[in-house]
Amino acid sequence: MEPQAVPGQRDGRPEPRPAMELLVHGVGGATPQQMLGDARVCRVTGDATASIHRRTEDAEDRPWDERDPLREAYSWSNLTSGNGARALWLLLLPFMIVNVTHWMRPAVRGHGRTHHLYDALVRLIALSLTVLLVSGACVVALDALAWQCGSSATCAARTSWFSFATDGGWWSTPGRRLALAALLPAALTALLWWLSHRTWSTYESAYPPVRVRQSATEPAPLSLPGFWYGRRLVSRLRAAHTAAGLLTVCAALRSAAPTYDHGPEGGGALAATGLALTVATVAGGAAVLVLVTRYGRNETQIEDPPPHRAVTLLPAGCAALLAATVVHTAWDRPGWETAGALPGTVVFPVLTVAQGVMIVALALAALRLHRLARDTDRTALAGLGGPAVALLSCALAGALTGGATQRFTDWLTSGSQALHGPPVMLSWQAAAIPSLIAVAALLGAVAAVRVRRDRRRLAPTVLANYPRESAPPDDHRSGTIASALARARLTDSAPAIVGTLAAASLMLGVVAVLGTWGTGLTPSEAAADAPAPFAAVASLSESLGSWMLSVAVLVMIAMGRRAYRDRAARRTIGILWDVGTFWPRAAHPFAPPCYAERAVPDLSWRIATWVDATGGRVVLSGHSQGSVLAAAAIWQLDAPTRSRVSLLTHGSPLARLYGRWFPKYFGPHALRLLREEVPCWRNLWRATDPIGGPVDVPGQDADDRPVDHGPLLDPLHYGRNLRSPLPEPVLGHGDYPQDPSYDVERAHLCHTLRGESDADAPVSGGRSPGPPSDGSRRHGTADLTVKNPDAGPGEGPGQEPGVGETPYRR
Repeated sequence: MEPQAVPGQRDGRPEPRPAMELLVHGVGGATPQQMLGDARVCRVTGDATASIHRRTEDAEDRPWDERDPLREAYSWSNLTSGNGARALWLLLLPFMIVNVTHWMRPAVRGHGRTHHLYDALVRLIALSLTVLLVSGACVVALDALAWQCGSSATCAARTSWFSFATDGGWWSTPGRRLALAALLPAALTALLWWLSHRTWSTYESAYPPVRVRQSATEPAPLSLPGFWYGRRLVSRLRAAHTAAGLLTVCAALRSAAPTYDHGPEGGGALAATGLALTVATVAGGAAVLVLVTRYGRNETQIEDPPPHRAVTLLPAGCAALLAATVVHTAWDRPGWETAGALPGTVVFPVLTVAQGVMIVALALAALRLHRLARDTDRTALAGLGGPAVALLSCALAGALTGGATQRFTDWLTSGSQALHGPPVMLSWQAAAIPSLIAVAALLGAVAAVRVRRDRRRLAPTVLANYPRESAPPDDHRSGTIASALARARLTDSAPAIVGTLAAASLMLGVVAVLGTWGTGLTPSEAAADAPAPFAAVASLSESLGSWMLSVAVLVMIAMGRRAYRDRAARRTIGILWDVGTFWPRAAHPFAPPCYAERAVPDLSWRIATWVDATGGRVVLSGHSQGSVLAAAAIWQLDAPTRSRVSLLTHGSPLARLYGRWFPKYFGPHALRLLREEVPCWRNLWRATDPIGGPVDVPGQDADDRPVDHGPLLDPLHYGRNLRSPLPEPVLGHGDYPQDPSYDVERAHLCHTLRGESDADAPVSGGRSPGPPSDGSRRHGTADLTVKNPDAGPGEGPGQEPGVGETPYRR
């Protein structure tokens, strides 16, 4: 008698739970159609910015099928490249870089005072960049245009659009010209505030999962419930930086009037009012410093206490102070004449020195933390990665601000010998740029020589990696593969490159400050009495540097526009951009927004709710930057949900980039915690991949498999054969699902989640000929070998190494 069917059972066994592969793409983005390998897809949840899709025919959840697994694709590319106008974010690159510095602390527990000092110094450096940017706008508008050009008949004749302020009318007095010109830096500050507020309401307002519970005595930093919810801190920092920008304009205006007010023709109410405004400006600056240094991130809880009302009113109060300063500056002062440069331009060397002092203090704090940290062998620059990057952000900000400022002032004051020109410090900074570019070019030449040398060394060994192929040696083919291997290794030289550029920037900055204060002249003027070759080099460097800095701004805009129109350019630029904007805005509120504060909650919510609704299992597959988002999302899950999720990473920069530069969050200890908190994790990597690499985490599966599987063969075949009649491409960082190991490891992860061994799993009968999960072509697993009649057993052009072989060695 046959057994009766039981509801919820099949063949007398419990019906298997649903299982799903959730795909997360990397830098450059991919459409849901490409990820799912089907033109017919539907949106399951989400909006036009970020969403989850399935194939149209996969409307219902179902058990795992190795022939055709259920897949979902999370598309987040619009978070960083959805609108071409976001190319303007490249102009905020220094703000992004200094914000990244906050997250580059060494991995050490405790020592709260040193941690607080490190964080406060980073926030102060970030504040100095805002002051620098607004100061540059003040030089253009107040000094060059209103103060110098407005008092010169020659310059006024060249600027007909500004003639209404130079024709002897009501606007022609110095104070009113300054009051009118102050609108430009004030408008710039307002624009930065608006951009920050607009992105803050879109990105930082994505509420994280509400069921986060710690399952370990030492939780990973990215598992803290408030890590991806920086709404309160960004609001406070935005208020502080907006106030600092407005106070910078106030200080620039106040630097002009005291000469008259405290002179023989001034005094009285004007002098007293000016003194009161100066005291108020200094008090506002002190309030900004207290706000920036006192308040940091609170990651242990989702909601911070609401900010004090004084914090929210600080920008409004500074705006009122600026209005009063404008009125006071525009007040009628008979006989007031302008001469030379605006006194406030001394801020540039002072600001440069202050940044240098803070970076030195930051380096000392980082060294102390590094000495106390664990697993420091792979940390970039021995813990000095943060200070080096902060130094580069200051150098870049000074170069871009100084270049644009000097080019405008040079154009405005050309042909007028009576005008003072741009601040001397900007001329020295511009003159240093060709030297810095020469250092970068030298580093590039060294890298090219290294690639060429490694290519020659590796080319003869390439064919040995394909022992089961009998293809004849091909010098061109071997050279192509060897070149890919050599170029991929350059990524490991990034710390040396960054350290060299930072050291060169520091030395050139010291020379610029000493030249400014020691001579008070521009480089060409200071070298006028030197031998002719030195004078010619100084003049050429100053002129060339000015033009190069001016062109750099336009090039950055053009690169940004191209990056969001051209896929190849977007993938190239996106490597740095997606790393920089992955981190929350913890130091600079005007930095480009953090897309992970939307993407990580999206993934966590989807996994948790789908597991709750179906009781199923999830294989979370992340490529490149998607693997970083996947790891962060897993850390945000509660322990019961996490026990039903396995992780498959490929082309992952978790250890190779993030682990070296952000050791506290992705260092060896953090990755070991991640491995302990998920049932199973496999990582695929290639030696030809310039971004991804091994994670070097020991395995804890039942069969004691290590996490890393690789390096994979790339290309899959050296020569032509029945399986590959045309040459196989070198895939490098892309198309990991094209490798047969991808399906094998994905099936293994699913079986492990279900408590099965690979031998217990149902036989799939081979892979279906349908498209893979990312829309690319794959090789089947059937044996299509054509034997060479002269070859021995096991030798043939179509055969390939078995799963798990590692033909490339580092």
